Amino acid sequence: MPFEDPERINPSVSMTMVSENQLDDIFEAALLVLSRTGFKMTHDAAKQLCRSAGCQVDADRVRVPRTVVEQCIQTAPKGFTIYNRLGSPALDLKGRNSYYGCSTGSPYTLDYETGKIRPTRYRDLEIGALVSDALPNIDWVMPFGTTQDTPKHASFLYDFEACISNTTLPVMFLSEGQQDSLYIQKMAAACVGGKERLESKPFLMAYPEPITPLFYPEEVVSRAFLAADWGIPQCPGTSQIIGATSPVTMAGAVVLWLAEALMSVVVLQLYKPGAKICLSGNFGKFDMATTVSAIASPETCMCLAVEAQMGQRLGLPTWGLAGASDSMLLDGQAGVEAAFSILSQGLSGLNLIHDVGYLGAGMICSPEMLVMGDEICGMTRHLLRGITVDADTLATEVIDKVGPGGNFIQSPHTFKHFKKESWFPDIMKRFYKDRWEQSGSPDTRERVREKLSKIIQTHRPAALDPSVKAEIEKIRQQGESSL
Repeated sequence: MPFEDPERINPSVSMTMVSENQLDDIFEAALLVLSRTGFKMTHDAAKQLCRSAGCQVDADRVRVPRTVVEQCIQTAPKGFTIYNRLGSPALDLKGRNSYYGCSTGSPYTLDYETGKIRPTRYRDLEIGALVSDALPNIDWVMPFGTTQDTPKHASFLYDFEACISNTTLPVMFLSEGQQDSLYIQKMAAACVGGKERLESKPFLMAYPEPITPLFYPEEVVSRAFLAADWGIPQCPGTSQIIGATSPVTMAGAVVLWLAEALMSVVVLQLYKPGAKICLSGNFGKFDMATTVSAIASPETCMCLAVEAQMGQRLGLPTWGLAGASDSMLLDGQAGVEAAFSILSQGLSGLNLIHDVGYLGAGMICSPEMLVMGDEICGMTRHLLRGITVDADTLATEVIDKVGPGGNFIQSPHTFKHFKKESWFPDIMKRFYKDRWEQSGSPDTRERVREKLSKIIQTHRPAALDPSVKAEIEKIRQQGESSL
C-alpha cells in the first residue's frame, strides 16, 4: 500500500468498543493499579530513575504516582515514521492508520508442500519473509517463526539474518537478551550504512516483552534501553491470558494491560524522553474447557479494540494482533477467525497489527495462512475506504440517461469508476458452475497453494549488496561465538 493514501481510511467507517466515559474509568483504574499495586522491576538503574522522578520504590516494587505517568505520556512521541530497508517511508504510525504484519516466534511450521506440522527451519523464515515481501497487503514483518535447526543460543541472530535477506519491508525483531539484541541492531545498521543512518530512518523495531502480571525483568529493561540508545522504535508488548494471567473480566484485563503498557512508557521516557514507543499489548483467552490460550477469540478482538481507542485518546501508536487462528490447518475455522480479527482491528484502528499467518493458537506459522490473510486484509482495506458520496458518484444524470429497462454496462460512467469502486479478489474466485468445473473444481486451499508456489518460484526482493551480506554474516558469527 502507498505510504500516504488519502482514501485509505474513511473516518466514518470505524468501531468503538467502549464509551468515552468508560474509557475514562479504564484509565483511572490503570492509574490506581500503578500507584497502589505498582510493578516489580529488578533493573537497579531503572529503579533509581523511578525513585528520582518521584516514584515509591521498595526493594523491587515500584509504585508510580499519577503526575509521573502524565508527564511521561507527554514526552512520548505522538506518532512516528518507520522506513523500509531502502530508506523510503513505509509506516505512518499515528491516528487510525493500520498496517498488517506476519506472525512470528513459532516453534512449528505447517509445511505447505507436505501438509504436515513439523519443527521450524531456517528455510521457513526465508520463505516467510519472501512471501510477505510479495504480498500487497503485508506492510511489515517479523521473523516467521523461531528456527529449530540453528544453534539454540544464537537462534534469534539466524532468524533475523533469514528475514532481512529476503525482504525490504520494515522488521520487528525478537531477541533473548541485551547481547543478542546488540548484534541484531549491528546487523540492521550494516544493511543501511551505519548506526546513524539506522537512527535517522529506522526500518527496525524492537520487541522487549515484560511479563504479565506487572513484572519488568532486568534483561527486558536492558533490551528496551539499548533500543532507545540507538533511536530504534519499540513495542514492549505484554501478553494477557484472560482468566489466567489477567482478570477473567475483559474490563479487568484491559485495566491490567493499560497499567503494564503505561509502565513501559514511564520507564522508557524516564530513561530517554522522546524515545519512540507504542502503547503495546497482546490478548489471548484462557479456554476453560481446553486450557488453550485462544488468540482468535472474540474477547481478544474486543480487548484490542479498547487498546486502539486508548491509544487514540492518548495520541500514542498501538500494537495488536489479527489474522491468526486456533485451528491447526487452513480450513473453514481458520478463514472465519482470520477474517473476524482482521476486520475488527481494521475497524478499531490499531496501528501495528501482527500475526497474519498464525495457526495452532500461535504455535504454528503457515505461509498458506499468510497468503490467505493477505487477501482478507485487502478486502478489509476496501471496506475501510468507505463510500464516496458526491455529485458524480450519486449518478443521477447517468440513471436518467439510461432510464427504465436499460443497463449501465456500456456507460462511460461505469468505465470511469469500476476499478476504483470494485475490489477484485485473487484467491476467492467468482465462477459459474461450468467454468469452475472446467478449471478442475479447485477449492480455496488449492488456489492458496498455487499462488504461494508462484511467489516462491518467481518473486525476487531487492537483494542485499554482497559486501553487506558478508558483513551481516560476519556480525552473526561474532555474536554466535560470544553469546
